[in-house]
Amino acid sequence: MGIFLDDPPVAAPALFPMSSLFSALNPEQLEAVTLPHQPVLVLAGAGSGKTRVLTTRIAHLIQSGQVGPHGILAVTFTNKAAKEMLVRISSMLPINTHGMWIGTFHGLCNRMLRAHYQDAGLPQSFQILDSADQLAVTKRILKSLGADDEKFPARQVQWFINNAKEEGLRASQVETYDDFARKMVEFYLCYEQQCNKEGVVDFAELLLRSYELLTRNEIIREHYGMRFRHILVDEFQDTSRLQYKWLKLLASNRAAVFAVGDDDQSIYAFRGANTGNMKEFERDFRVSKIIKLEQNYRSHGNILDAANALIRNNSGRLGKNLWTSEGHGEPIRVYNAATDFDEAAFIVEEVKSLHAEGVPLSQMALLYRSNAQSRVLEHALFNASLAYRVYGGMRFFERQEIKHALAYLRLIANPDDDNALLRVVNFPTRGIGLRGLEQLQDEAERQGSSLWSAMLGTGKGPDRQKKGIPGFVALIDAMRGACERLPLPEIVEHMLEHSGLTAHYRAEREGADRLENLNELINAAASFVHEAEDDTLVAFLGHASLEAGEHQAGGGQDALQLMTVHSAKGLEFHSVFLSGLEEGLFPHDNSRNEAGGLEEERRLMYVALTRARRRLYLSFAQSRMLHGQTRYNVPSRFLQEIPDRLLKSLQPVQKTVSRNQQRSDSNTELARGMPARGPEGDSAPGWRIGQNVIHAKFGAGVIINCEGRGADARVEVRFGRAGTKWLLLEYAKLIPV
Repeated sequence: MGIFLDDPPVAAPALFPMSSLFSALNPEQLEAVTLPHQPVLVLAGAGSGKTRVLTTRIAHLIQSGQVGPHGILAVTFTNKAAKEMLVRISSMLPINTHGMWIGTFHGLCNRMLRAHYQDAGLPQSFQILDSADQLAVTKRILKSLGADDEKFPARQVQWFINNAKEEGLRASQVETYDDFARKMVEFYLCYEQQCNKEGVVDFAELLLRSYELLTRNEIIREHYGMRFRHILVDEFQDTSRLQYKWLKLLASNRAAVFAVGDDDQSIYAFRGANTGNMKEFERDFRVSKIIKLEQNYRSHGNILDAANALIRNNSGRLGKNLWTSEGHGEPIRVYNAATDFDEAAFIVEEVKSLHAEGVPLSQMALLYRSNAQSRVLEHALFNASLAYRVYGGMRFFERQEIKHALAYLRLIANPDDDNALLRVVNFPTRGIGLRGLEQLQDEAERQGSSLWSAMLGTGKGPDRQKKGIPGFVALIDAMRGACERLPLPEIVEHMLEHSGLTAHYRAEREGADRLENLNELINAAASFVHEAEDDTLVAFLGHASLEAGEHQAGGGQDALQLMTVHSAKGLEFHSVFLSGLEEGLFPHDNSRNEAGGLEEERRLMYVALTRARRRLYLSFAQSRMLHGQTRYNVPSRFLQEIPDRLLKSLQPVQKTVSRNQQRSDSNTELARGMPARGPEGDSAPGWRIGQNVIHAKFGAGVIINCEGRGADARVEVRFGRAGTKWLLLEYAKLIPV
């Protein structure tokens, strides 16, 4: 049986006056913080100070002597939120928070499995597959089984496996009703066997195996049940079925569960979130106390009134009504654009105006329902020389050079990791051909072993296809030996130099940025040693995988923030622009075919509205280019659900311009559906964005952009097979349809 890893004794904190903890709390927050040992559901509206309540609750429990730091389990949904919680607790109490169990579901399950790896049936150095690694493993399995990749796409198989795990089901437990389902279960079973052979787990496996550990091992379950007397859960509305079942097991010995959530902000059903868990929690734990945090500290009154009016249209809510003492503020501005180009131009001008008034670009957000909307917006921002950042871009641990480096580190920790081996076995190139790798994979399959074990037998025969493999084996063995006693940052530094990665990128023409990233990996390792309790290579690799699984924004230059509404959850800005409020786009077309889809879209709209602190813009376009097609739209029903008294309609304003502005303004006029003017200022024959035309050579197409005047006037037309073409109107001889 695995060992129990209890935290070292922590000195009792000095007793500060309770008033110092409670001074910033409103009556409802104070009631939540000071409740006795009992299950509690806290309905925390957007901007209502839920993080303050959670951290103050923990500090109060410790300071009042109800529980020690080791007796608390707190679950968050991001590592960033967990770190913020620890920082706040440290500022309230003079204690060392390193031993506290505060983290994400995946992080806490990883910690539990590391402590009880034998009972969980895992090797001590098990590694975590991120989504990309998991997909690569899935592709290898499908290829080895000769699966039809059109009938069984790897991503669909990956989704099937993860969905089954999130339901708490192993391959043998999944019900099958037809041949297709039986094949998917077969792939799932082979995937399980391969992961067990390699000693790796994916994100869904962390939770499922931890749940199975607690279910099957009564001693371990009793240990944690006795240890964690208080369990606090943030963003409870986003928990999945399996996460809720895991929490129930931990709380089975009458732990007090303090669940904080907002059913009106449940927007992750596509990730397995089950808003019904809140009602199940009420029933299963016989919750007698529901506290509503309705005072909002973020937004002005008009914004909150709009959000309240909108969300009342959803049924089955637990119910709350946001309010603020900050006053009504400005009305919500609504812009009716002729086209998406016009909408983008309007947003650019408003951003410039706000920035001139002193609002930092970083305190403005441009939200959209679909990523496909961003192209026109980005184009307008680029042309206006406005700095912007697409939130959730390529993250540090997902960059190519970092993935290569982590693969080498994974092999140093566990050479049986096939996925890591395949990533770098011939990078940098060392003369290992595809044929040699195929033979190696065949040999590993015959032996029922990892690729590394099969590699150890190469080099003894005459097969020239396996050239370079003995050298790779010697390289990994040498690095493993050299790194055995080195501290973590030096392990990373040694690997970078001896693997050839540094030399490879140094020789690249544009490798300077990649080298800076590799050097930053050494810094990341040094920071990890400083912050973590377990500073081993295995722990660092687990940390890297967990970090790679989260969406984070970059820092640096002051820039306008662009993001989907889903990505905006948990963020707030001085000013928010919400674009594309059109039927079929927001609410999305797909919501019509999903049970509860429209209500989830409305919750998504509610989240978007409540991101704004002071100023909110809502815009829609009468026509929009989307997925290569011109769409003619009607305004979103969500606009109709906001009372007119809260809205201020903005209309396009015609401006007198100088001659040097006429070229760009001609484009704007066409974007608004106005005709292009001829060389003398007269209207040219009705060319408009969205207009269907025919060209003698290229065939049928649609106008998607335009610029210039007179003899210089030209249009951009998207044709079928011919693609997109810029054509001078004087010579194109386009025929309107």
